[in-house]
Amino acid sequence: MDKETMKPEQEVDLARSDSLSRGEVGGTIPEGTTTQRGLKSRHAQMIALGGTIGTGLFVGAGQGLKMGGPVFLLVSYIIITLLLYGVATATGEMSSYMPVYGCSMSYYGNRYVSRSLGFTMGWVYFYVFAITVPAEINVTTIVIQYWNPPVHTAVWLTVVGIVIIACNCFPVKVYGETEFWFASTKVIGIIGLLIMAVVLFFGGGPSGEPLYFKYWNNPGPINEYLVGGAAGRLCAFIGTITFSVYAFAFAPELLVVTGGEMESPRRNIPKATVRYFYRLITFYILGALAIGLILPSNHPDLLSAGSGAAASPWAIGIRDAGIKALDSVVNAIIVLSAWSAGNSYLYLASRALYSLAVDGNAPKIFTRCTKSGVPYYATAASASFSLLAYLNLASTGGTVFNWFVNLINTGGFQSWICCCIIYIRYRKAVDVQGITDIPFRSKLQPYAAWVSLVGFSVLLLLQGFKVFVKGNWDTSTFITAYIGIPIFFALYFGHRFTVGRDDKWALWPEEIDLHTGLDEVLALETPPPPMEKWHQKWRRVFE
Repeated sequence: MDKETMKPEQEVDLARSDSLSRGEVGGTIPEGTTTQRGLKSRHAQMIALGGTIGTGLFVGAGQGLKMGGPVFLLVSYIIITLLLYGVATATGEMSSYMPVYGCSMSYYGNRYVSRSLGFTMGWVYFYVFAITVPAEINVTTIVIQYWNPPVHTAVWLTVVGIVIIACNCFPVKVYGETEFWFASTKVIGIIGLLIMAVVLFFGGGPSGEPLYFKYWNNPGPINEYLVGGAAGRLCAFIGTITFSVYAFAFAPELLVVTGGEMESPRRNIPKATVRYFYRLITFYILGALAIGLILPSNHPDLLSAGSGAAASPWAIGIRDAGIKALDSVVNAIIVLSAWSAGNSYLYLASRALYSLAVDGNAPKIFTRCTKSGVPYYATAASASFSLLAYLNLASTGGTVFNWFVNLINTGGFQSWICCCIIYIRYRKAVDVQGITDIPFRSKLQPYAAWVSLVGFSVLLLLQGFKVFVKGNWDTSTFITAYIGIPIFFALYFGHRFTVGRDDKWALWPEEIDLHTGLDEVLALETPPPPMEKWHQKWRRVFE
């Protein structure tokens, strides 16, 4: 559609797009080109936590257990959680200070560092979020095969994909409410599994035999991987920690994106950030501990980790404990988890593309929204990637799953590295300009951001290490593990030496705009409802 045939309310304010591309905000957003603030704090928390509880925690943890054993699995989850603290508190501080419409980490990269970084992050986010959707669709259909349904895989791929796309076509309030209950179900499921692990640990299973640390003694707490001896144990640790990142990917960024569509974001984002981190400790770290207690790392069914529902360590542990029918319940939760994660990542992909268009880094057609605030062209473009799920028909589901894991993990490492860089520049600007109205700040910042920056940089380089171990070269693994790095630099330098050739490599702290658009954000803030009586405090859960 050309400009002459566009309706007035459909036209994008080109001047505003140009100002946004220079890291500025402000002005009036044309009708039909803006999302809406329909998410509450509870939506954001559950989308960030439950929305990313998918196959990484329920299925992928089995592969981590097989690689490294229970100790390395637990240590890997602890290290990743601690590193993510630096990222989550950094993104929480930035997004709570300036939660503008269409905000994302690419927007903050554009505003606080350079246009080239914002451009690169935006497109990396878009393609990584978009390919995560078919990854979750793929695993959903694999898990469904546990029940041996008399239906072709292509049918399940189609049904799951259609439902995910349909959920993202409704207003953000509907999406937020749907994802809240999806995620709540998964959280309840995780809590139930943790309770079950405690019961089995103390001998409450059908056999009456306490597990205690039985499987830490035999086959042992630590495994060897690829080679024997100390080198094999080192490979086991590296393999476990790099693979386990998939379970955590992009949760902090999800909080940032939802901040642009959240009610009273300067009040709610800090709460969502803190609660997210505590729940990360509860569900992920305790979940990793529980898996290592209820299942031996040399269990034969774990050899097919990632290839089906039977590979879920939870399902295997329940079956071996003799608890009837519960394995099917767990599989149903796994299906819901992957389905919900796909739903969240399609939301992320569409908002990433929308944010790119708002910044002038993607065609302006992607800024168009329905009256209810759904960026329909951005959603359609993102949904088209779900067709990649049909690769499952040409290759084994487990192989396709591992390809997606490598691509997603590389994107996750790059994202978290950039988040730390952006925060360090933002924090420097805040200090230089004497800004004191900061809704949220961790006492460990900016040091935590530096630690996370170094840690994730090392893990990025180690992502595909196993192909360099003698006798383990695999071209597809090498490509999927490292192709994201040249793509990132191609996007960055391609923009830097063309559109951004006259820009500075990074804005000086004095030049970073920390004021434009802040008045509009403050005007949207509302005071929290009074909760004077003790029996009214339960409402905090639903804020």
